[in-house]
Amino acid sequence: MDKRPLIIVGTSCLCQSLRKCVRSKAGLASIKGTSLTTPSRIPTAAKSGRRNPEQSRGQLITATLDTIAEIGIGDTTVTRIIDRAGLSRGMIHLHFGGKSQLLAAAAKSFSESYYQEVEKSVLAAGTDPEAIILSVVRADLGDTLMNERTTRIWHAFRGAAGTDPGIARFSNTRDKRLREILHAGFSEIARSYDTARAPVLTKTATYGLLAMLEGMWVDYLANSNSFSRREAIAIVCRFMAGLFPRHFLD
Repeated sequence: MDKRPLIIVGTSCLCQSLRKCVRSKAGLASIKGTSLTTPSRIPTAAKSGRRNPEQSRGQLITATLDTIAEIGIGDTTVTRIIDRAGLSRGMIHLHFGGKSQLLAAAAKSFSESYYQEVEKSVLAAGTDPEAIILSVVRADLGDTLMNERTTRIWHAFRGAAGTDPGIARFSNTRDKRLREILHAGFSEIARSYDTARAPVLTKTATYGLLAMLEGMWVDYLANSNSFSRREAIAIVCRFMAGLFPRHFLD
């Protein structure tokens, strides 16, 4: 099948824009112990009393995420969090103001960890919009981001978002940052097909891909033993190739 090269005007600007979208709020992803894959051990120094505020905040966030992954958000109590973190109950009020604020901070940290991984993938993709979009897809469906622990946490936050505005801010199914990355890439590609229809194609591709990625996470959560990442990526690519026949054919 013929896959003609796409000539992009101003791809360096596009790439810079995409990188800025992902970098803009990625600071909290560097908090120690917020691994996306496995629960973290509490540092020995944490139980010796020699702590600093940043370390204590990180320990409480990690303990919260680990507890949610293990037993769900409904059973994640202050007692369970502080027992896992090895800290006193007062530390939650000191650093967050209460359990509700801690849960919101944990949702934010979880979101930022996601974008840190996406950023790494986007930065390695170069300037081609197709490569950038594929890098997002592969990162989203890769085992670093989508695994048993993360899908449980993600599902828990999604369920709580309807009644908890703090969590909802970081658990949006149409997250602005992810949407902007995909929209910018699809917009470049769509203009090479039909300038007049480019806005419609771009919107269809952007929201369609977001829905498909969301669905893949649900499918993985329910069928992790039989889920095929390779097939999931192939299905997503077939969807995108249906809109852009000269692209996403690999």
